[in-house]
Amino acid sequence: MDDDKELQEIRRRKLEALQQDQADDGVQQAAQAQADAQYEAQRQAVLRQILAPDARERLARLRTARADFAVAVENQLIMLAQQGKLHAVIDDASLVQILERLTPEKREIKITRR
Repeated sequence: MDDDKELQEIRRRKLEALQQDQADDGVQQAAQAQADAQYEAQRQAVLRQILAPDARERLARLRTARADFAVAVENQLIMLAQQGKLHAVIDDASLVQILERLTPEKREIKITRR
């Protein structure tokens, strides 16, 4: 009988420890999610300042098609703005020119059959 009580007490302590660990993980995840949201909000605020509405719309459409490329373009634009190299708001035509310069040349693939 005494062994059963000790075993139950050990199980109870382990369960409490696991619950505490899960609660700590939840707090850390919530803090990380909040930090990520704040970082993204700052990025969007900077992009709103340096891009005209039509350019922001084009970049959003690009993000749906090629997310990694759009993020790279956004990062470069933000970096240029932080360095003070952008002196005017980027409109749609300017963004198109930037995207054309950044887009790699397409390789032509030829298939020959013998």
